[in-house]
Amino acid sequence: MSFSKPSSQHQVQHKVQRSYAQLPATLEIEVVDEFGHPRRQAIAAERALTVYLNRREIVTLMSLGADPEALVVGYLRNQGLIQRREDLDAVMVDWEVEAAAVVTREEPDDLEQRLGQRTVTTGCGQGTVFGRLLDQTSMAALSREPVRQSVIYALLEALGAYNDTYRSAGAVHGCAVCRQQEVLDFVEDVGRHNAVDTLAGREWLTPGDGQVPDIFYTTGRLTSEMVLKVAQMGISILVSRSGVTQKGVELAERFGVLLIARAKGRRLQIIHGRERFIHDAKPDPRPGDLQRRQQVDAGGSGSM
Repeated sequence: MSFSKPSSQHQVQHKVQRSYAQLPATLEIEVVDEFGHPRRQAIAAERALTVYLNRREIVTLMSLGADPEALVVGYLRNQGLIQRREDLDAVMVDWEVEAAAVVTREEPDDLEQRLGQRTVTTGCGQGTVFGRLLDQTSMAALSREPVRQSVIYALLEALGAYNDTYRSAGAVHGCAVCRQQEVLDFVEDVGRHNAVDTLAGREWLTPGDGQVPDIFYTTGRLTSEMVLKVAQMGISILVSRSGVTQKGVELAERFGVLLIARAKGRRLQIIHGRERFIHDAKPDPRPGDLQRRQQVDAGGSGSM
């Protein structure tokens, strides 16, 4: 499902040649359990895919292979190596040679300089951010719309219907773009950065249906890379069931992203943007919550 509202008639008519080279996200192997009994077990696939942009080798990604064209396009988009959807002509994946060829009409004038400056991030599978991307200042202003606590709870419940690969094989992260409590699209991959790139790629490769997301959900940590990529997609609310890093908080403050971490069940932590969070569904306190709160207050410690 696409989640982008087309910005022009030209974008609606623009067709990208693609290979549709999807592979199964899991495969089965034989294992022996603790009782010595053999059985079949699903495991997550992990496939290498080397990306070429206009015949220039860019990077090798490790992925499930479930939606490779979207992953490649989203990666190049989020790295700033493709800057407009209409510049994209073709993305072709050939698993026999483990390569993806991307053809564009234009490319950044400083491409060689970008390729020479990389920052290795903390993403699973070692994501990379090309030179000067973290220093960009031209990002469009993000929405400052508030979000209700009840909406986050309803979204977490809705997301329980997803995670198919994780339930059968584990070893993957999931990401979703959402409109309030409705899940517009969900992707799983071996790294959370792959999942967010795939979502960004799908936006450019599939026709828009007018539903613009306002919340991004991930099962992984809220690192600088995640905050940057979500902000690039124009989404200002980022929710995770995991924790957050210092650089992630710094970029959230810079770009105006509301960060919600450790969101599981009825528990969550508002890391940044608390003024946009409406507490309309406070859960009942658990045993020991009041005592812990008093200990924090007595120690003079506060939340970020």
